[in-house]
Amino acid sequence: MNALEEIFQGKERIVICGIGNDIRGDDAFGVLVAEKLKKLLDNPNVLVVNCGEVPENYTGKIKDFKPELVVFVDAVDFGGEVGEYIIADPEGTIGEAVSTHGLPLKFVTQFMKTMVKAEFVLIGCQPGSTGLFQEPSELIRERAKRLAELLAGILNGGGDD
Repeated sequence: MNALEEIFQGKERIVICGIGNDIRGDDAFGVLVAEKLKKLLDNPNVLVVNCGEVPENYTGKIKDFKPELVVFVDAVDFGGEVGEYIIADPEGTIGEAVSTHGLPLKFVTQFMKTMVKAEFVLIGCQPGSTGLFQEPSELIRERAKRLAELLAGILNGGGDD
């Protein structure tokens, strides 16, 4: 079992929050994953939300779904190679490294924990360019597609417990 599969083990109700800005180049990573995953997913116990730049605006919807796990997917500058993935605690230092979003994920997570009894995980991807009015790079598009496919494989019941 790999690290990605371990995140979801034993969890029934899951929310995947794609975060990003689709007009800021590679910052679109999270929203690209969310939109692709919505098309691939066939599991009523998984809610996929394209949060754009404001995940805090979706806290009510997330709370009402009563998840056991909330996964934020976002472009995160952690000093890695462009396109590299990281799995992290959104309340840790990586959760402070949010680029174009209103509130750092650290604060969004702390607020959400007051409303939802769930675990929170961040799946980040190192962006390249995040300039305004840029298209996401081909590498980031490919990495988003690959992650969505991996998540769909896991969340559509790919594993036996």
